[in-house]
Amino acid sequence: MTQLKFGIATVAEQRARALAIASGTLQRTKDDPKVWFPSVNAAMRVLSDENMALLKYIREQRPESVSEVASALGKQAPNVSRSLHTMERFGLVRMVKQGRVVKPESLAEQVVVAFAL
Repeated sequence: MTQLKFGIATVAEQRARALAIASGTLQRTKDDPKVWFPSVNAAMRVLSDENMALLKYIREQRPESVSEVASALGKQAPNVSRSLHTMERFGLVRMVKQGRVVKPESLAEQVVVAFAL
């Protein structure tokens, strides 16, 4: 199962972590999140119910285009495209250009969110 792990930490906490890693006082582990959000609200905008429904549809149905996703879910193609491009920035999907058609591919079967305490 492909798992994608997100972290939630303030910008200051992320900066301190990056500096600690760069200085060698902190080691990354294989379990560390690959993507960090500055707040729960920011994470939830990307991980919204609507976006998770898009991701589920793509993972299960393997559509050939963004238009196919939009049509199947009763959404406008530009809105679906915008959502998918946002999700791509966070590693949830990959948008594969095939000529003039863009095919979305799911990159995760499971999403895990880790909070910095």
